[in-house]
Amino acid sequence: MNQQTLKESFTTSGKGLHTGKNVNLTILPAPINHGIKFKRIDLEGKPEILADALNVTSTVRNTTITKGQASVSTIEHLLSAFYALGIDNVLIEIDGPEVPIKDGSSIEYIHAIHKVGILEQDAEKEILIIRKPFHYLDEETGSEISVFPAKSLELTALIDFNSELLGLQYANYNGYTNYEKEVAPARTFVFLHELTQLIQYDLVKGGSLDNAVVFVEEVPEKQELDKIAASFGEENIKVEAGGILNKGGLKFENEPARHKLLDMIGDLALLGKQIHGRIVVTKPGHTANVNLAKKLKTLLREQKKLKGIPLYDPSKSPIYDVVEITKKLPHRFPFLLVDKIIELTEKQVVGVKNITFNEGFFQGHFPENPVMPGVLQIEAMAQTGGILALSTVEDPENWDTYFLKIDKAKFKRKVVPGDTLVFKLELLAPIRRGIVTMYGTAYVGNHIVSEAELTAQIVRRTV
Repeated sequence: MNQQTLKESFTTSGKGLHTGKNVNLTILPAPINHGIKFKRIDLEGKPEILADALNVTSTVRNTTITKGQASVSTIEHLLSAFYALGIDNVLIEIDGPEVPIKDGSSIEYIHAIHKVGILEQDAEKEILIIRKPFHYLDEETGSEISVFPAKSLELTALIDFNSELLGLQYANYNGYTNYEKEVAPARTFVFLHELTQLIQYDLVKGGSLDNAVVFVEEVPEKQELDKIAASFGEENIKVEAGGILNKGGLKFENEPARHKLLDMIGDLALLGKQIHGRIVVTKPGHTANVNLAKKLKTLLREQKKLKGIPLYDPSKSPIYDVVEITKKLPHRFPFLLVDKIIELTEKQVVGVKNITFNEGFFQGHFPENPVMPGVLQIEAMAQTGGILALSTVEDPENWDTYFLKIDKAKFKRKVVPGDTLVFKLELLAPIRRGIVTMYGTAYVGNHIVSEAELTAQIVRRTV
């Protein structure tokens, strides 16, 4: 699948649900790898904010992103429309702090996008593929979240507000779901008894029966209904069939659960990538959704690193065996920590070390529970990188490499006898004046065990 943007820009306007302010926004096409960004054109400097889970600063009844002093709230419905239609790259110019609520769903945004059209771009989408199931309890909200492998994004929202009026509800979304017909029209909702609290939080200033479904569990006195009607700009309201204030009833029997799906899709869009996985959430909400997006973001970073795992086939002849390595490096037993070089290019080198119980360092390093010291893993990376560095000089036997700096070192798993360590060293910048900067990653099987950024200098050997 390739990345997508809009064929043309479009402009739309409306009132913010919580701020009550009229806002104009123009959504423009953007180049590949741009992502979804909001630009506050009403503020000095016109700051841009990337729609990213790490930029979320509030999840109270909406999702808000912030950068510096600039923020944009209630972004979830617009992002949900973008994700459902596969839009990866757009710039959203907005002249206020909140995205227009429209009718409380995402259907108007869907129609506007269809009207201008979608453009396929010449670059592949990056996809987070869930390879192993995991389950956890979101301690902040009490939501239970289960994630499983799947060939596309599949979502299940299970809601229970302890309400006889709503009861237990669920809704599903998968590759066969018609988002435009089955999810996009589902409106945001609120219980009547929550309105007072929301008003105290200085929210829902732009709320009305045109942009939110209001459920009534206990019918209040007429005087209170009149106050609520005034806050909605209505002359007169009454509780309709089904316990709601809105005329015309619900669009779906499980409209609240479907709207929770809509919000989930929008909040998960803050990952910035497509997701192939099945996600089941009980008690979904903006906080739990964003916390999940952050977990998936960490998983994506790990996936990127694992995507580059070198393939090691022990039956193939190496580029250098240990005898040839000793002709390149000055190290000898017990401090030669590379057995093979299996790949060598201008920018990358891959080495292998077979860990045996007979290693000298096991005699004194946790001898009853042998573990390879992390510092020696870094040294082994450096020796592997030394092969790459010395491949740039004509007489490598007359040169040595010395550490100048070690940065961002991380140790993630134990290395024990029987493991086969594979080291990948990649140049971070061209070698200049003998200074070599590389990023090293050590793998055992499909796991990263350690990594670090290494800086060394090639120095002519003096006798």
